[in-house]
Amino acid sequence: MSQPDRTILPARTIIENAYVATVDAAGTEHVSGHVVVEGTDIVAVGAGSAPASWSAGASVTRIDASGHLLTPGLVNTHHHLYQWLTRGIAQDAILFDWLTALYPTWARITADTVGPGALGGLAVGALSGCSTMADHHYVFPRGGGDILGSIVDAAATLGVRLHGTRGSMDLGASQGGLPPDFAVETTAAALQACADAVADFHDPSRSSMVRIAIAPCSPFSVTSDLLREAAVLARSLPGSVRLHTHGSETVEEDAFCLERFGRTPTQYLEDLGWLGDDVWMAHCVHLDEPAIARFAATGTGVAHCPSSNARLAAGIAPIPQLLAAGVPVGLGVDGSASNESGELGTEIRMSVLVNRLRGGAQAMSGRDGLRIATMGGARVLGRSGEIGSIEVGKLADLALWKVDGVAHAGIVDPVAALTLGSQPPLALLLVNGREVVREGELVRVSSGEVARGVSRAVSALLG
Repeated sequence: MSQPDRTILPARTIIENAYVATVDAAGTEHVSGHVVVEGTDIVAVGAGSAPASWSAGASVTRIDASGHLLTPGLVNTHHHLYQWLTRGIAQDAILFDWLTALYPTWARITADTVGPGALGGLAVGALSGCSTMADHHYVFPRGGGDILGSIVDAAATLGVRLHGTRGSMDLGASQGGLPPDFAVETTAAALQACADAVADFHDPSRSSMVRIAIAPCSPFSVTSDLLREAAVLARSLPGSVRLHTHGSETVEEDAFCLERFGRTPTQYLEDLGWLGDDVWMAHCVHLDEPAIARFAATGTGVAHCPSSNARLAAGIAPIPQLLAAGVPVGLGVDGSASNESGELGTEIRMSVLVNRLRGGAQAMSGRDGLRIATMGGARVLGRSGEIGSIEVGKLADLALWKVDGVAHAGIVDPVAALTLGSQPPLALLLVNGREVVREGELVRVSSGEVARGVSRAVSALLG
């Protein structure tokens, strides 16, 4: 388990002269504004330069952010970091065929390979403006070591906020599931491992850098017993432990549930206790109107993964309809083996464009995309009171984007530079008030070292 970060906090950081998109409830924006950070917290936000009173004191860092856009740090609500090791495989497959091709390789992962892979995936996420990342890990080969611990350590090394999960699969092919039998656990072992993971790593405190959710993989890889008991377990544990799984990702999943259970995925999961404001599901591409209504009524969240859905030809999720119904919606990259980019910043643009393809030019605005990438994600992860917007009293998770360079200079709307244009260079990423990225470079670890570690891990796994 990683050691606590003992980095000395700056007494005060003042960022001023930026275009500030707060993503608060009113959508407040300042054409030239300031944000003041003290320790881990935002203590002032407003138009113009910061009042002179904030400059008093010996330990003040001032940042002139002219020509920059300041947003909340982005929130990735769904990833599979271990898949950073298997990018570029089965490039033209739908989900079930893609999984079948990759399960044998994933069954050989260990903590020694997953750790460097996770660091690579997290680093690329951070360089795309992501301050908080949710990882769904569900493959635990026998003898693989402390895989979840290696992911927690990678996040601590980089300095990003992690919502890790202890996932699981117990429905092998011999029982009618999709994964091969060698890739699954017993139900009892999975449940015990979930409880242990929460005890080892989950921190429910306000400024927590690590929280753990319980996350059986999917209806086609998990038994009804495991789903039911996992929900009971999570709700019996202290610390507001959340639940996560895949749902309604493909037409093949719908057919599987209808044939095996006589229910749609949403009906099946609700029967097992898997709708509620402590649950979020990835993809949700094939939700019908009754399912959307049930998600809205129960507060169940959705992780929208547009690039992965396109890569695997799963379809376009009904995001405008979900938002109109009041469903919490966040943005996700999904596993990097089905989204070789792994950049959450570019997913904002992708989300806006694919939803316009489905619903027309006004189906989703760029600011809608920014909101689901920030405040929407915070809501999905149960942290809307702490992160996701630039407001006094919230944690200082901030992304500062350079929008006066050759790719964006002169754009009439700086927010559109991020939401509709190419991703702007990231000048600064703060998490809990601490620097993670500065001028497009990782602060706490060398990008070259991360890359070399990934290459070695890939060689070890695939060789």
